[in-house]
Amino acid sequence: MDRTSWTGSPHPRRYRAQPWCTNVRQRGSGRFLSGRRTRRGPLPQPARSKGITVGESRGTTEPFVDRAPFVSRESELGGLDWALERSGKDGPAVVDITGEAGIGKSRLLAEFGARARHRGVTVLFGRATEYERHSPFLPFADALADLEPQAPQGFAALARLAPVLSGTAEWPLGGPDHRDRFGLHRMMTEALCHLSGERLLMILDDLHWADPASLEMLDHLIRHPVSSSVLLVVSRRDRQAPTALTASLTRGLETGAVLRISLGPLEERACVEELAGDLPSARAAEIYAASEGNPLYFLALSQSCRKAGFPQPLSAALPDPDVFGVSNDPAGLGALLLDELSALRPLERRTVEAVAVLGDRTTVDLLGVLTGAQGTDIRNTLDELARRDLVRPGPGGRGLTLRHPLIRALVHNGIEPWRREEYHRLAAAELTRIGAPVTDRAHHVDQSVTSWDATAADVLTEAAERTATTAPATSAHWLGAVLRILPNTPEHLARRRELTLLRARALGVSGGLKESRDLLYQLIDMPGTDGDDTVRISAVALCSLIQRNLDEYREAEALLRRELARKPGPSPAQRVELGLELGTAAVFASRYGEVREELAETLAAARSLGDETGEAAVLSVAAMGEAYVGDMAASRRFTEQATALVDDLTDNDVAHLCESLVRLGWTEAFLEHFTDTERHAERGLEVARRTGRLYMLSQLLLCKAYAHFSTCRITTAIELVDEAESVARAVGSSQLLGFTLALRSVILAQAYPQGDPRPLAVAGDAASVAGSSHTWWGTAYQCLLAYAALSAGDPHRARDVMLEAGGRDLGRLQRSMRPNHLELLVTTSLAIGDTAEAERWAELAHEEASRLGLAAKRAAGLRSLAQVAHRRGDLVAAARLYAEAAEENRRSGTTLREVQSLLFGAPLMMAVGEGSRASAMWHRGRRLAAEGGAGWLLGVAERVRPKVFRGAIEEPDVLSGLTPREREVAELVAEGLTSREAATKLYLSTRTVDGHLARIYRKTGVSSRAALAALVARNGAG
Repeated sequence: MDRTSWTGSPHPRRYRAQPWCTNVRQRGSGRFLSGRRTRRGPLPQPARSKGITVGESRGTTEPFVDRAPFVSRESELGGLDWALERSGKDGPAVVDITGEAGIGKSRLLAEFGARARHRGVTVLFGRATEYERHSPFLPFADALADLEPQAPQGFAALARLAPVLSGTAEWPLGGPDHRDRFGLHRMMTEALCHLSGERLLMILDDLHWADPASLEMLDHLIRHPVSSSVLLVVSRRDRQAPTALTASLTRGLETGAVLRISLGPLEERACVEELAGDLPSARAAEIYAASEGNPLYFLALSQSCRKAGFPQPLSAALPDPDVFGVSNDPAGLGALLLDELSALRPLERRTVEAVAVLGDRTTVDLLGVLTGAQGTDIRNTLDELARRDLVRPGPGGRGLTLRHPLIRALVHNGIEPWRREEYHRLAAAELTRIGAPVTDRAHHVDQSVTSWDATAADVLTEAAERTATTAPATSAHWLGAVLRILPNTPEHLARRRELTLLRARALGVSGGLKESRDLLYQLIDMPGTDGDDTVRISAVALCSLIQRNLDEYREAEALLRRELARKPGPSPAQRVELGLELGTAAVFASRYGEVREELAETLAAARSLGDETGEAAVLSVAAMGEAYVGDMAASRRFTEQATALVDDLTDNDVAHLCESLVRLGWTEAFLEHFTDTERHAERGLEVARRTGRLYMLSQLLLCKAYAHFSTCRITTAIELVDEAESVARAVGSSQLLGFTLALRSVILAQAYPQGDPRPLAVAGDAASVAGSSHTWWGTAYQCLLAYAALSAGDPHRARDVMLEAGGRDLGRLQRSMRPNHLELLVTTSLAIGDTAEAERWAELAHEEASRLGLAAKRAAGLRSLAQVAHRRGDLVAAARLYAEAAEENRRSGTTLREVQSLLFGAPLMMAVGEGSRASAMWHRGRRLAAEGGAGWLLGVAERVRPKVFRGAIEEPDVLSGLTPREREVAELVAEGLTSREAATKLYLSTRTVDGHLARIYRKTGVSSRAALAALVARNGAG
């Protein structure tokens, strides 16, 4: 069957399933499930009433029964059952349920959850709600509230995770890998793995209303599926879904991680017979036609006809939509629902309004506060509303909710604004009294405050600070709410400037780069306070950083120069800060030569102030700039000076050098000091995670990934660049994301056999998000795309992209990387038959490499000459040049290129009579490729083997590059065990075994179980 989509069609067979028990968690029906849910802190537990049960204790068995039968969705249930059965195997990780309002998404999820729980599956249920879109992680916190108190036992991460999501604890929780919000995402993955047991089902409903932090979490789970038997099912209204949600699910659809089930109209016969059996068949058919198969509308029309009487024409049952101000609703559905509310008595009306305001936080005690009614009156009113099926227990048995989100929207929008604000004010006061989390209180404060209120501002500010690391978009929203009510008067100016700066930072790390930039310009234009320019200088530096991420380098430079020229001007220390930012912008704009003298003045100023932190930062800019223009001696000198200072600084001092570590790491990579690159990148990552420097986090990950790629550690390079992609998408910088995707495509091209479509698909994504600017990032991104095109077998495209990046004279290419790019032009020229051009590029590559004095660049020049010599038929020269190139790569630690030199040179060495040397080259190259997970080079090794050994029986130990666990998996597969059987034997999940198997294929160069079994039989796994 098609794994990517499942469009359910009406089915003539009738089916009535067990009702969804929304307020009961039966003991023994699933691991870790709780019968009572207390969400988001110490909310009061409502008492029971006869007609409706809320928050009952564990073990109760009085489910709320939906009055309408479940009909006409057997096909969709079949798709969900299939996905659940295949979870942890070869099935999708996520199921995406789409459909219009009222089409039955929630009911389908409820039915499926009940069926899954009946089979012993652990089921967690959460949902997003319309008026709580700034409550961070609401659907995930909802779902984890299903857990029994003993669930976290033996797994401390889960015990820490749930309170953070629910707002009762702060993040970070310790550990260098769990200090940024992406660490929170990884912790969620770990928690789901821990909870999975046999199988785990997490249902997240109405995600078109989810907050940005929840959407980021979901995106992570789609791109990094849980490696165990976990199925995530989400629902959304397609037209109302945020672009980010749609994009994440669509990417997952393309990779096979997501199965989409689109809900269409119910089948007519099922509607008429099952939902309107008491009405005349002709009238029921008329109702079906009017409803167009939408079950919510069908039921509303049916009830309206019953009230109006069967003899009346259908039009008599339909109220005038304009009467209720909802004429935009399809076919007057809103009018029908509002008509249902028209007969409510005053207390019933106030209660329904209070439930609409409180949402899933509704409890009997809160209803009493908002309506002013006594407990007995509230309970009696709830009984009546339950009898009318207007109020129900909320999902999972928590609190109360209205029957459908459409009803909540109609009621909420119909409340007079002043009354709605009063409801929220009362709710905020009561939540404060009982000590609810500040994020819960901030929601109601935000909705109720309309003028300056210092206490309200403090609540919103505290909530913003609490969520700045994990949910910066929500933090920015709450800071905006404070700024909205803050008086624009001199006595509040200092606070306005500080809050504006905080909001700009939050926007900048949550994808709102342009909004952040505009806000910073407003801040820069604000008057200062008593000569203290600290906030202003911070705003200018941050604005320059934001503009760099927006590819606005000229604008950033102009802003910095204008600030440096301002009178009376910045202090000497502030001039160092601004001069440093100016130099950084120039380096990444590929204009280092224009600011070299100014940077020297900044360095002298930092030294005169005794500012070692500033000095180290300026030195790192100079080191990278000199590497860019090709003065490797100067770059090496500046790098050594910067390293000496940085390595002596304490962790607190280094906290201000996050971007300096980015520059230092890249420079050391250009100098081929990969051990130092990793050391400084790792220290920078710790700082970036600890301080929330999201901009730098992605760049440090990329730097480390490049080091792993160059040294032929392909598997870990993929892991690093995958995390970098997550961060780059969150930042919202197209140039950074384009570079990240381009580097990922090149790494993937080395990981997979030739012809695999995945690298080309990622390269296509890169081309679609980034432009063609001639900045450092832009040029590097285009060069990477040229390598991706060559790997995909398109030399014409590769040459054209490289020449576009560098210009006809290649003057725009980074000098310290130019020999590598020239080598690509040699390869492409030979591939298209232009030998003369190839010779010209090869000579230039050799000259450039000799001038740079770097071993790996000399190797690139030697390989360029070797290709030309091979084309001319000079096999002796070609073999010698490849061997010399391999030795240069070995000296520099560029193992990936060493493997390439060895494998390309081995058959030529054999051809000139050096059989033993050819064999040694091939064996070393094959072993290094296997150890590094370089699948493409393993394929090269197999293709050239016949030329190297000329029919001799030379069977390499191709299993030597496997880890002990991978060797165990290979041996079990060779015995004929399935992934599930191997997982059972090794006490692993099926998905983990499949992951090992994929790496085994890459390392050994085989592509099937049969081929692997034959390989193990020839070589042995012991």
